[in-house]
Parts: sequence; C-alpha cells; structure tokens
Amino acid sequence: MDHQHIGPAARPAGQTARAGQHGHEVGGSGHTSKGTPTPAVAGPADDDHAVHSHGQHAGHSVAMFRDRFWLTLGLAVPVVFFSPMFADLLGYEPPAFPGAAWIPPTLGTAIFLYGGQPFLKGGLNELRTRQPGMMLLIAMAISVAFIASWVTTLGLGGFDLDFWWELALLVPIMLLGHWLEMRALGSARGALDALAALLPDTAERVTVTGTETVGVAELRAGDTILVRPGGRMPADGTVSDGQAEFDESMITGESKTVPRAPGDPVVAGTIATDNAVRVRVSAVGEDTALAGIQRLVAEAQASSSRAQALADRAAAFLFYFAAGTGVLTFIFWTLAGSVTDAVTRTVTVLVIACPHALGLAIPLVIAISTERAARAGVLIKNRMALERMRTVDVVLFDKTGTLTRGEPEVKEVTAAGTDTAAGQDAAQNTVLALAAAVEADSEHPLARSIVAAARVRGLAVPTAERFASLTGRGVRATVDGRTVQVGGPALLRELGLTVPPDMAAVTGAWLERGAAVLHVVDDGMVLGAVSLEDAVRPESRQAVRSLQARGIKVAMITGDARQVAHAVATELAIDEVFAEVLPADKDKKVAELQARGLQVAMVGDGVNDSPALARAEVGIAIGGGTDVAVESAGVVLAGNDPRAVLSMLDLSKASYRKMWQNLVWATGYNIISVPLAAGVLAFAGIVLSPAAGAVMMSASTIVVALNAQLLRRLKLNPAAVG
Repeated sequence: MDHQHIGPAARPAGQTARAGQHGHEVGGSGHTSKGTPTPAVAGPADDDHAVHSHGQHAGHSVAMFRDRFWLTLGLAVPVVFFSPMFADLLGYEPPAFPGAAWIPPTLGTAIFLYGGQPFLKGGLNELRTRQPGMMLLIAMAISVAFIASWVTTLGLGGFDLDFWWELALLVPIMLLGHWLEMRALGSARGALDALAALLPDTAERVTVTGTETVGVAELRAGDTILVRPGGRMPADGTVSDGQAEFDESMITGESKTVPRAPGDPVVAGTIATDNAVRVRVSAVGEDTALAGIQRLVAEAQASSSRAQALADRAAAFLFYFAAGTGVLTFIFWTLAGSVTDAVTRTVTVLVIACPHALGLAIPLVIAISTERAARAGVLIKNRMALERMRTVDVVLFDKTGTLTRGEPEVKEVTAAGTDTAAGQDAAQNTVLALAAAVEADSEHPLARSIVAAARVRGLAVPTAERFASLTGRGVRATVDGRTVQVGGPALLRELGLTVPPDMAAVTGAWLERGAAVLHVVDDGMVLGAVSLEDAVRPESRQAVRSLQARGIKVAMITGDARQVAHAVATELAIDEVFAEVLPADKDKKVAELQARGLQVAMVGDGVNDSPALARAEVGIAIGGGTDVAVESAGVVLAGNDPRAVLSMLDLSKASYRKMWQNLVWATGYNIISVPLAAGVLAFAGIVLSPAAGAVMMSASTIVVALNAQLLRRLKLNPAAVG
C-alpha cells in the first residue's frame, strides 16, 4: 500500500525502481515499484486467552448457542409450569397426574446437561486459568441449583431447595445472551488462516525435460519455477526469465500492478497478471516474507489479547462476592446451631447470585451497538474493540488509500515562456491538452489521470496518431503532424534537453514534495510539465479536525519519502508522521506509541498493515482493503471514508455508558439480594426467599433490556456511511 520505492533508505536491498506499465519513468513518487516486506522473527501466539475468554465462548459457534437456546426454551416451559414454587407465586394449581412431579427434575436435568454444557466447560477453563468470569459464575449457579434441586427431589436431608424452575429459566437466558452477542459480532475466519490462503497448493518446477507439478512444501531454495499468467507465486524469489505485471495488492493494499523483469524480486502470494515468468526460488515456507507477516500477526494478536472484557470483570467480582458470602453464611448459621438453615441459606445465596441481568446486560448493548454501527458503515467484529475505542489517545492512519485516494491526480500544470497570468493559463491548457492527446491510448494510471484532468477542465483534446511506448522513458504520438512526447527526467536526458529556467523552480518544488513530474515535449522543445500526486480525500480533513477537537491525537504512517509524507501531513494538519517505514516495521511504530503510554487505534488496508492492526488496541480496516487486513482488525469500515472512525468513537462511548448502567443495575441487584438471602436481616424477620429473589431477578432483567434499547436513539455521523 505504501510506496517503499522513495529514497534509498526505503528500498529493500536488491530492489530497483522500474518503469511503469507504459514506459514512464518519472520524478518523485507514485510511479515505481514497491518494496517487499522484511520478515521479522516473532514468537508463537499465546492462545490461552482464546480458551478462557467469554468473548470466544469456549470455542462454540453461533449456531450452537442458537440451537441450544430454542431447545432449552421449549423444555423450560413445562418445567416452570409444573414447578410448585412458581405455581404458588402466581396462585394456580398445576395439573396432577401420575409422573407429573417428575417433569421438572427430568426436563431440568436435560436442560442442565445439554444447555449448560458450554458454561460448564467454559467455567472449568476459567477456573484452570485462574481468571473467573461470566462462564464460571453461570456454571456455579446452575451447578448449585441442579444439585440442590435433586437433593430436594430425592428427599435427602429434609431440605426445601427446589430450584428446577430457576435453573430452567437461567440456562435459556444465558444462552440467549451469548447467541445475541455472537450473532452481532459474527465469526471471522481469522487473519492467520487468511494469510495461509494466499499461497497455492502446488507449483510448476522447471526440470531438464520440462516442468513438473509439485507440492509447495517440496520446493527448495535454488529451484526454478514457472508462474503462468494469472498464477500466484508459491514462494519468494527473483525473476530469471520473462517479464510480467504483478498484482501485489495482497502486500501493498493497492490494486495497480507493478512490472517485474529479470533480476527483480517477487513475493509469495502475489499474482503474475499478464505473462508467464520463470522465477528462481530464494525462500520457501517459514523463510518467506508472507510467513514473516504471519509471525508478526500472531505475535501482535497475542500481545493485544490480555485485556478482560467489562462483563467478565464484573462477573469475576460477583463470583468472589458470592463465593465469599456463601462461605461466611454457612459458617455463621452452622455456628448459630442450625445446619439445615446453613445449607439452605448458602445454596440460596449461590443460586440468587446467578447473573440473569448481567448475562443480558452486555450482549444486548453489543447487539444494538453493532446494528447501529452497521447502519453507519462500521462493522464491529470484536467486542473488545468496541469497549476500547473510547480510551484511544491517538488514531494512526495509513496514508495511501486511507487518508489519500491511493491513485494519482493532476495537481498543477506549468508552461514555459509565458510572462502574464492570462498567457500562463492558456499555455497550461495547451500543455495539458497535448499531454492528454498523447496519453489517450494508454491504460496507465498516470495517463488516465491526465486525460481525466483535461476532461474536468473542459479542454478540447486533439486526436493523436501512431502512439508508442518508450520503455523506461515515456510515451510518444503524432498530434496535428507534430511529434509530441510525454515523460520524466529520463526522456529529457535521452533527448538532450533541460528544463527551461522559468520552469525549473516550479518543477523543483514539485519534486521536493515527492510529486510525479511529466514533461511535455513538442518537436524537441519542452512546452511545459504536469505534476501528479496521490490525492488527499476531502473527507480526511474533516476526520482529522474532528478527532483533534475531541482531544485525540492524529498520526500518519507511510512508506513514502519524508517530503511526500510531510506534504500530506501539512495539508491535513496531522500531529505526527512516520515516513519511510518498511512494511514489516509498521507494528513496531504502533508498539512505540504504546510504549509512550498511548492507547492506539490503527486504520489501514493492506497485508503489510495486518500486524499493526492486530497489535493496536483497536484495529480498524478499510473494507476495500485486503482480506488479511480485514481479518486482523476488530473493526471494518464498509467504505473508504475516514470519518467513520468518528462514528465508532461516539458509539463506543455511548455503548460503554449503557454497559456500565446495566452492570450497575445487575450487580446492584446481587449486592442487595445476596446479603438478604444470607440472612443479615434475619434478626429483624427479613429473609429473602428463593421466590422473592426470582421476582427481583426478573425485574432486573427487564430493566437492563429496556435500558439497552435506549441506545437506538443515538445519532451517528451520516457522512460516515460507506
């Protein structure tokens, strides 16, 4: 995505800048080849968090939670209906027939074993990793309810602890919460899988008798392979025979192709678009640049996965609170001389501590937030990204394709030998019209930009004949019987021409800021020149200003030369610039910002951005970018408008407020009900019965559900819609 070809410091060893597709070799940026990423050594990803994370749901799928929810809900209806406690609560008499009393325990057991299985497994994982969260709290509540209910059903110990209906309601509610959350966030294939998918399964290895098809794993450094038109590179190497335009968008993030000829490096995963080439393999497997990026992504994902979600932190608090209260309750009532009361109140405490409202508080907010975000062109993949965005101190934008359009645009035109402003305007139009006439038959991005600029100005473009491409120099055509050529400095050197003195200062300034400069030569005379630069998106200015107005620093990262980067940064009033950054070093810049104590949101669209996207607190991918970048990010912008970041910021703050409001209500219910169930006011005759606790639980769940719905009133920036 970024131009690694600007300046010797930015070009990897062995790589040379080559001519564009139609022969231009121009001054400045925008028209030469890209650098290949240098692999960095990174340790393996630590996936412990994926095991215990509530967000990962112990590895289960959306369909699993959905199916278990509907089945357990169906089983819960008769359990609740035939529950004596629920019947007493509503004042009706359950039907009496042989076996009716066994409906709650039989179906309740099925609900516990089938519907509760994800929570039991997740709770064990959280216990094993010593990071209690939502799963462990749910597992504790349903296990205590299950055991206590069977003890009561079997008439053991004389206890009256019939919690079958409580269990039957808790499990479906928790399954619903997890289903809502996972459906809202979706399921991603994963950045590492997307990277692996960039490589073909087989390759054509050249032998003394022709070619043979072999598995990619069989390739060795030094082998020569044949890559046919449309074929994908299976390994890193150097072109040994032939030349072709290569699609390197998987590395660079840009759709335009770059030429590769003998001696040029090519990277695994890139595509030869038009011709067949032979490539001498220099690196395979773990030694390729693509594998290096995989290692960086894995390392970055591991480094950014330590934070625990807000709901898990609240659940951890409630777990310790309920467990501690349960122990104290049992000890107190046992010492008071009543083991029966001790067991009854301890079990009641542990069951009432079940997070009905807490289990819905966060999933409902996330479900509504993701829906609202999608309407504003923001697709949220990771709930932690939604929570973290409000804490961001700096937004780090990749330049090309994010703040800029990623394609050249005619910025200025100058003409030689004119003294007056009116004369300069007319001469500039003549220069641009001639350049457009010569470039009309070319498909090169610079040519298309020149033709488009002439069209926008409403110029009469003459017809050109006998178009020819001058490899490495420019293009030539006949216009009105005159030979007109368009090209960069190499064209002037070949023709023995120099830039006219009255143009030199202007074109020098263009080159200084990194513009591509094309000269227009008419019958051996330099008529003028055109500057082309990567166009800044108009909406980028508003995005930068709005972020700064909210106290958030804006930084930019690019592989372009410093003068190119600073020209864009000056135009947009960006706070900090990282220029001439190699692809493999982008995540190091994110780490550098984090080392200063800053919370970083990274916005990018190329494979070379994926490690940085994974390392940042919030990774935001441009929807039109590469699959790997999208998989590495927690947020995807459906369009290319950087103002969508503002919507993400507003939504993060609003949803976090709702999360806290719901958590305060949900945990507040527990903080009040648990001590009452423990009997702290028993001396005053106030003891919270299981039935009363169930009523409070239902009311709490309704309150958090209604509060979450208020998030729909949030108005997001309509300009952010992709």
